[in-house]
Amino acid sequence: MKKPGFAMLPGQYIFIKCPKLSNLQWHPFTLTSSPDEDFFSVHIRTVGDWTQALAKACGANSEDEIYMMPSKLPKIAVDGPFGTASIDIFKYQVGMCVAAGIGVTPFASILKSIWYRLLNNSEDLKLKKVYFFWICPDTNAFEWFSELLERFESDMIEKGHAGFLNYNIYLTRGWSLKQAKNIYLLENENTDAITGLRQKTHYGRPKWTSIFPEIANENQGIDTGVFYCGPSGLSEILHRNCELHSTISREAGCRFFYNKENF
Repeated sequence: MKKPGFAMLPGQYIFIKCPKLSNLQWHPFTLTSSPDEDFFSVHIRTVGDWTQALAKACGANSEDEIYMMPSKLPKIAVDGPFGTASIDIFKYQVGMCVAAGIGVTPFASILKSIWYRLLNNSEDLKLKKVYFFWICPDTNAFEWFSELLERFESDMIEKGHAGFLNYNIYLTRGWSLKQAKNIYLLENENTDAITGLRQKTHYGRPKWTSIFPEIANENQGIDTGVFYCGPSGLSEILHRNCELHSTISREAGCRFFYNKENF
């Protein structure tokens, strides 16, 4: 989508209304585009009456790809954007991003923005390292975000920044018997059987009591911003680990600063 005068920051969200469906209903969606792009975008999951009706109105409710002329698309009203704590990642030298399920959407915008600044050698980019963790219950949501990670992975290796992004995807459930066989057969391949990425998918949940000390050990004397988007249960665990594994003095170790966006 394009809108004259529209200005956004990484990790922000907008409200969308489709008058054809309702003049009263506004729905929030996280922006998945970057400020460096000449358009703004959202990814909408069809899980309710309104989103299903919108998909149908846009011709996106079929498994077959259907191109609809722009003049035939319904009019959309947009309010925003509105800010979130996630834009604060640019204040740190090290960022730790944790997404649970659909909480991954704000990080699409953030990672894109980081990527553009890194490739353009932006002087205002303090970040030297990003750790990204995505905990997902099933494989249905992998496709679009995996493509984004694959693009980052290839471009950063090509530009000599192979160690800048350390990403870890955790699949907690939802793999079929066929997928389990493929995982076993392709274990020694260079790419993951599910995502196609170089980094292999983990099965189960992250062991945060081991992950935080590892990150602290790798970043002695550096403040690390921890950014989370997802259900509140995991938020409490992350917050507790930030406090547990932070040192009082930055010179003596690593300090974790916690930020969150629950839903």
